Amino acid sequence: MSSTEFSFSILNRKEHIEKLKTETFDLIVIGGGATGAGIALDASARGLKTALVEMRDFASGTSSKSTKLIHGGLRYLKQLDIGLVRETGTERAVVHRLAPHLVLPEKMLMPLIKGGTYGKWATSFGLMVYDILAGVKGDDRRKMLSKKQTLELEPLLDENGLKGGGYYAEYRTDDARLTIELLKTAATHGTIALNYCKVNDFTYSNETINGVVCRNENDGNEFEIKAKMVVSAGGPWVDRIRKKDGKVSGKRLHLTKGIHIVFPHEKFPLKHTTYFDGPNGRMIFAVPRGRATYVGTTDTTYTGNLNRVVCTKEDAAYCLAAVHHAFPTIKVSEEDIISNWAGLRPLIHEEGKSPSEMSRKDEIFVSEKGLISIAGGKLTGYRKMGQRIVDLVLKKMEGVTKKSFKECNTKKIPLTPKPLANYEAVEAYIKKLEKIVEFKGLDKYYAWYLTTNYGTQADLILLKMIEFSDAPEVSLARAEAWFGIHYEMVASAEDFFVRRTGRLYFDIKSIALIREKVMEDLKNTLQWNEERILLENKKMDELLYDATHYYDKEIESDAKMTSSEV
Repeated sequence: MSSTEFSFSILNRKEHIEKLKTETFDLIVIGGGATGAGIALDASARGLKTALVEMRDFASGTSSKSTKLIHGGLRYLKQLDIGLVRETGTERAVVHRLAPHLVLPEKMLMPLIKGGTYGKWATSFGLMVYDILAGVKGDDRRKMLSKKQTLELEPLLDENGLKGGGYYAEYRTDDARLTIELLKTAATHGTIALNYCKVNDFTYSNETINGVVCRNENDGNEFEIKAKMVVSAGGPWVDRIRKKDGKVSGKRLHLTKGIHIVFPHEKFPLKHTTYFDGPNGRMIFAVPRGRATYVGTTDTTYTGNLNRVVCTKEDAAYCLAAVHHAFPTIKVSEEDIISNWAGLRPLIHEEGKSPSEMSRKDEIFVSEKGLISIAGGKLTGYRKMGQRIVDLVLKKMEGVTKKSFKECNTKKIPLTPKPLANYEAVEAYIKKLEKIVEFKGLDKYYAWYLTTNYGTQADLILLKMIEFSDAPEVSLARAEAWFGIHYEMVASAEDFFVRRTGRLYFDIKSIALIREKVMEDLKNTLQWNEERILLENKKMDELLYDATHYYDKEIESDAKMTSSEV
């Protein structure tokens, strides 16, 4: 099968690089997280010739390390951030409609306790305002529950001090999968996106930015990409990228760390996603997901290594204390945690405010030489951030180009081929796959897993699975790896095990079973030499270690910006 049949295949990498080197683009986007992917989709759908480069893998930073919720940010009502709540609250339903298999409706339970963050009347009013701002209708509107009703929904809660609960609608997702689908969709509109392509410098004409100097991380070769406009959506790396264009002045980033710990569902058999008071008054999420239940997040200032963010013993102890505080019958310890992840939020620094008090609004910076940067924001708001950036790009391109471009239409672009119509169709598709996976010797869990990861693309993976004669779980993983290489730019073992399948976090035990065969397939298809195989296995061992161990302190920064540089 020819690699040219695929629009988002890693096998087309040389062809993509050649186009990037030889063509001139309307827009270059730096950063392959949800924000950069949203910008690229909006731009290419409007007709801009768009390129996107990412120094590591797509979604390898913040966009694979969130709480994996598409939510409106109820707590921002308390900060009177009405605009943010209205925008993200409305966007939840939009993104669900665009990818109903990936953005799943999730009823959220908020127990109300004596002396807790939220009182009964304040919660009732706040949730009512939340629904109004987000345009929530019908059965999804908030309900206020008695103590008895709250315990019926979630019997694991501590009944001592429990006064009742709030019950309201949110959405759950897989942040990395959402980012990948955004980029795949952007590619169908013409975006050329390349992972493992680091921006080392900028090029200029008459003191105005007109391109980037990139390093192909696979072979170390540098090349230039030319464009009319350059946008940086580098997340935690935004200030470092800004510094390549000159001194960072004005507002700057304030990085905070959030960690999550994961338990086997049988150890923490939570029935409902719960938003509850932690022991120090900060609200925490506990989320049941497939075979697991995860808990998070923390919110602490971070100055360590951007490329290797780890969970400390203090982080794990904080989340464990939160579980014990709200769910006293759940006797879990550090030994019961099967995995963890740690990520960074690129917030905008505000003097005198703690990390939890800082706004989650996005901020746009424009340098004297024309570099546009965007930071802050929430996963839920990726589409509107993309719209604002492309509107700004088009305004700055007036007089530079005679081309005419379309209005923003990302509200109507499905984020997957052959999309399922709605959540009812998603549930029906899961039922259909249950019969197929059982026939293939797999647990029914894989019907849910395949649907919520791939939607109807699961048909192709299950069809490919026929070609393998290994144990069912291994054959499925090999079919997924084939799909990832040919359709989702999988370029390393980490891409596959962490961001395309989520196995490192939510099915870590399966890695030992499937690793050898998947690595062999990656080696053969991507033509790795023995040195590359050693590097890939070393990286996988490091990832597995970090996901299952807890450090005494953060890993030191690889490159700090001094106050004089900022």
